[in-house]
Amino acid sequence: MSTDFQSARAALGARLRELRTESGLNGKGVAEVLGWQRSKVSRLENGKQTPSGTDLEEWARAVGRPGVASELKGRLVGLETQYRSWRRQLAGGHRARQELAIAETTAVRLVRGMEVSRIPGLFQTADYARHAFEVNAEFRRVPRDIEAAVRARMRRQEALYETGRSFRFLVWEAALYVLTCPREVMAAQLDRLTGLVGLDTVEIGVVPLGAQLRRAPGHGFWIYDRRRVIVETINTEMWLDDEENISLYERAWETMAEAAVHGPHAQGLIRRARASLTLT
Repeated sequence: MSTDFQSARAALGARLRELRTESGLNGKGVAEVLGWQRSKVSRLENGKQTPSGTDLEEWARAVGRPGVASELKGRLVGLETQYRSWRRQLAGGHRARQELAIAETTAVRLVRGMEVSRIPGLFQTADYARHAFEVNAEFRRVPRDIEAAVRARMRRQEALYETGRSFRFLVWEAALYVLTCPREVMAAQLDRLTGLVGLDTVEIGVVPLGAQLRRAPGHGFWIYDRRRVIVETINTEMWLDDEENISLYERAWETMAEAAVHGPHAQGLIRRARASLTLT
């Protein structure tokens, strides 16, 4: 979890504790008023759990300060604008998040990205995407709207063929070997990736495993123009739009780009990964 996110959540928890203390209630007392487990009160006050909007409204009433609910919910909105839990985003399945991705892509002219363990969604085949959504739905235990999500992801890829747009992506060579789908699906995916190298609107750089690096690749991220960076963690998706973070991720992208190979050399690495797949 991001340190910034945890700090913001801890600050919200401290505010809840302050309101409780001012009301004269102890932790057990406020839990009884709310009908909650004492452990939930402790997790919220110590920044270990993100409250819902309803939680905050009930807390404000419990401490006799219903008017402070708007302040608390404002803090929560600010927190969730940058740090969006997957639990909430995918509560109804993957399609809604894919529709949001279409809107984000449509709104910009330049997308830069770095992926270290998978093929970027903009370049995925339908079968590869299908397996990715199935694996994620099982892991996160969310509704399986797989086909709707796949169709939305394929619609997003229409932007690759629009004049005036640019998609510059770096892929860590190891991602070409990560198998979360059947080998025949991965083979077709690598064929697709090879074919995209050289497309007018697309620049694909592969960072070789043996390349000399100024810094390790860390994690994947996408930069939309200079307006937003999106970073995925296991439990949260971060939307960062401040100048400091945008500049930081641009430097990270440029550092990795120094070590990337393009054109025929990149195609050669992709074909080598393709050849490693033993198909019967």
